[in-house]
Amino acid sequence: MNEEIEGGAEPTAPVWAAFGDLMAALLGAFVLILVGVIGMQLEASSRLADEIKQRQLETQRRKTLEQALAGPLAAGRVTLVDGRIGISGNVLFAVNSDQLQPQGRALLRSLAGPLSAYLRDRDQILMVSGFADDQQVHAGNARFADNWELSAERALTVTRAFIEAGVPAGSVFAAAFGSEQPVSSNADEAGRAKNRRVEIAAVPRPAGPAAHAKAAAGAATGASGGPAGAAGKAHE
Repeated sequence: MNEEIEGGAEPTAPVWAAFGDLMAALLGAFVLILVGVIGMQLEASSRLADEIKQRQLETQRRKTLEQALAGPLAAGRVTLVDGRIGISGNVLFAVNSDQLQPQGRALLRSLAGPLSAYLRDRDQILMVSGFADDQQVHAGNARFADNWELSAERALTVTRAFIEAGVPAGSVFAAAFGSEQPVSSNADEAGRAKNRRVEIAAVPRPAGPAAHAKAAAGAATGASGGPAGAAGKAHE
């Protein structure tokens, strides 16, 4: 009788052993999955923390830039529309001149630091655009041939001033638009004064050195001649 019981019990041992192996394998798989999930959560948390930190830094830079612009905005010396900083030509230059006035140079110096910080860690560069009114060149004015030359020289002057104030040379370039893209009517002096301006805007950085050189060459071409039929006349 005992032999029959013992004989019948022998097949059960391998079953329990196999079941134990299966449970061990399942437990191991569960541990691996759990470790993987925890790792993914930690990675996601790390990315989220980095994103939050980056947003906080960007917010702080934006606030610094807004604070730098607060005084000039309140005084009416600059405008801020859709992320473009507009500075009246009367603030920066005397009429028919590309030489910075003291108040204009001081204003650009006050903006250089916040603008540099704003561009830091961003894939953007500053485009300094020069604009003029549509008044004709008066007799005896040999300094500028037309509005394209006037607006180009003013944009270059502002660009150089930013570089001298600490903005990296590779993060700023000049462009000229002559009398194109007016923001007011040229029918009266008040409107023409608004059109004689310099605008500063952050734009996407070119894909590579070749594209950057091409963009710079395009800006230089526009400054010297501009598209056919787009050039205006310099204001004396």
